[in-house]
Amino acid sequence: MTATIADTIYHRLSERIVAGDLPAGEKLRQDHIAREFDTSHVPVREALLRLEAHGLAQSIPRRGTRVTALDPGEILEVIEMRVSLEILALTHAIAKQTQDDVDAAEAARLACDEAEDMQSWEVLNRNFHRVILTPCSMPRLLATIDDLHIASARHLFANWKHRWTRRVDKDHAAIVQAMGRRDTTAACEILRRHLRRVR
Repeated sequence: MTATIADTIYHRLSERIVAGDLPAGEKLRQDHIAREFDTSHVPVREALLRLEAHGLAQSIPRRGTRVTALDPGEILEVIEMRVSLEILALTHAIAKQTQDDVDAAEAARLACDEAEDMQSWEVLNRNFHRVILTPCSMPRLLATIDDLHIASARHLFANWKHRWTRRVDKDHAAIVQAMGRRDTTAACEILRRHLRRVR
């Protein structure tokens, strides 16, 4: 599926919000955004509505659309939701996976380990989780998990940006190994522990 200009605007703005480059309270001005992306206001409005739907922006009467504030209490709820939903998705994914899926997971794991900075790592980490879960073939479930990843990423950047160091993720490696053995119980237990480390 070809990306639209609205898709491009949404992804670029969401990346800036997640990384903290657009801070909470920052006004998202339609005319400035339209000028930056050399487009009309129509795709900008569509992108802003998507940011609102994902909890990254809020339309305030007479004040325009602004970046939402980060709620520190939200992270515990996000983690528990990710644990439940990602384990559900991984259970179904392993039941349906092919060797190509396992190979794709290994490639995604290696790419994540080779990230040079936190911004690259966060995108590649999100991709790793998406790759291991995609074989479940449950689009609504995957879309909900994608939203939770965005919320998680904002908290990660807010709390770990200055402490991030490049490292080999042993949990990712162990999950891929368990997938290769079709050991659903082990893979899900490692994933549960991995997600709760953020706390």
